[in-house]
Amino acid sequence: MQIRQASSKLGTHFSRGFAKCQPSGLRAGGFRDFIDEGIKSLDIEVRSQSDVKVIKLRGRLNLGESVDRMRDTFEDLLNTGETLFVLDLGEVSMIDSSGIGLLVRYLTVAKQRGGSLKLLNPSKFAVQTLRMTGLLNLFETFNDQEQAVASFL
Repeated sequence: MQIRQASSKLGTHFSRGFAKCQPSGLRAGGFRDFIDEGIKSLDIEVRSQSDVKVIKLRGRLNLGESVDRMRDTFEDLLNTGETLFVLDLGEVSMIDSSGIGLLVRYLTVAKQRGGSLKLLNPSKFAVQTLRMTGLLNLFETFNDQEQAVASFL
């Protein structure tokens, strides 16, 4: 019982201290809600060109709903037998480690199934992030959609 009381006091002290440093606008849902507020805007557009799925992203590809939605999109496409992907990153303003992890994961899955994932128009930020992590050389990158699609044929 004494241990529980000590833990409660520590929890109360920590909570009070945390409340003082909360970013403005932090709701009762906590830090996760604060993180999710500004990143829900990832538009995903999937088009077919020959046997290739061209996936155009607009917004931020980072932890939370945007990565979850992109994962669901890849899973849906893979479950229908699609394995040839061109991912247009021209309008991706930010990509974090979870977004990079997602790209590497689905590049690997596509290759295991006889396909690939190629990058189209990667933004300056995306290129810098992939280069900094040493992963840029894993991906074929293109500045022209026709060339990216033709590289599969």
